[in-house]
Amino acid sequence: MSEKGAPVIQGSELGLPLPDPDAIRDDQTLHEKTSQEFTDKFAKFAGEAPDGGVKAWSVIVASMLTTFCTFGYVNTWGIFQDYYEQVMLPDQSPSTIAWIGSIQYTFIFVPGLVTGRLFDLGHFKIPYFIASCGLIVCTFLTAECKHFWQFFLVQGLFTGLFSGIAFSPAISVVSHWFSKKKGLALGITAIGSSLGGTLFPIAGQNLIPLVGFKWTVRVFGFMTLLTLGIANLALDRRLPPVNARGGLFNLSAFRNPAYTIYCISGITCFLGLYTALTYLPVSATAVGVSSNFSFYLVAIANAGSGFGRLSAGLLADRIGPLNVMIPFTGLAAILTFAWPYASSQGALIGISVVYGFASGTYVSLLLAPPMAMGDVGDVGRRVGMFLTIAALGTLLGTPISGAINARTGGFKDPGFYAGGVVIFSVLLLLVVRYLQLGRLFGKC
Repeated sequence: MSEKGAPVIQGSELGLPLPDPDAIRDDQTLHEKTSQEFTDKFAKFAGEAPDGGVKAWSVIVASMLTTFCTFGYVNTWGIFQDYYEQVMLPDQSPSTIAWIGSIQYTFIFVPGLVTGRLFDLGHFKIPYFIASCGLIVCTFLTAECKHFWQFFLVQGLFTGLFSGIAFSPAISVVSHWFSKKKGLALGITAIGSSLGGTLFPIAGQNLIPLVGFKWTVRVFGFMTLLTLGIANLALDRRLPPVNARGGLFNLSAFRNPAYTIYCISGITCFLGLYTALTYLPVSATAVGVSSNFSFYLVAIANAGSGFGRLSAGLLADRIGPLNVMIPFTGLAAILTFAWPYASSQGALIGISVVYGFASGTYVSLLLAPPMAMGDVGDVGRRVGMFLTIAALGTLLGTPISGAINARTGGFKDPGFYAGGVVIFSVLLLLVVRYLQLGRLFGKC
């Protein structure tokens, strides 16, 4: 009991330690100081996206280097498929070996749901650094693999997983720095995957006869170490974290029918888009093209893809991403139908160049529509959900084509299957365009 007239302090009666007034003031000062430091960090970048400047373009270079080591490396799977069938895993069927590449493609997309949400909350640098280290280690470990299950885990599962953790935030951050020139920025970013898809196969074709498979893959590891080291230093966000409502999933995004149908179109397109790229070297060898040259078809396709990605970015800023994606994705579908009928080296080169150009436009602008279907503060989660959903197509696409090839003994039926699902995705993109634009003509 307190003395008469003395203030009654309930915490003291309960036996709780009383807070020190000086400590309270210190805590408040610390909180205010931390908040001020956090605000000052992003204050200089406040306002609209700069659409240029040294800092913005350095981020784009870092994003391009990221796609070089992730999508660029994964896009070289065609040379691994051919080499494993002939040398490393001759006792495995093509469709079984294709699961390694399929898992790679899939896990580039799957982590997007989590990494996108983490990006919105501000957890960006540390996950990216961990993924970079993991990807480098997996590349070196691939050189030591001898059995299918080892390749599946190291090159398929974990290489894909670490690539996905790095890829999604590196693309999402583009929207922080570019708005009016977002198409161009995404196109330049996507060129990285074309450069990787061109340089890795050429290096592999020339190094394997000289130093063998192990040291060739180790060289790939050193290339990854250099590029990701630079990217970790340059990659940065502009806007402060946003704790958007809804948790990991933003189910309200699916109330927009354009977003929902766009997610479905992503699944269907990836069910067929990588079939030709994966089996080009194998099909070329089957029609009599030398194995020494067939390796270069993947590099040729990826080189063509680079021009397609940059051109798509420039066009998208003028006429809209969907207006660019629809016709060129349709062209990729037509070439997928035509690819199995190419029976000469010249024809295969022509198809590789044009197919690479056409498919590159789709891949470079893939994330532009979902970026535009909501607020920039929620862009990471919205993009991540799309990537995770689209991963279903990358998981099943090439194994289905491989199974059809194994059953029929040729590539015409896989070509019809892959071309058909890509055409269906184009029809869905037309629906998305109409829902988003509300009319038949206009920039979208």
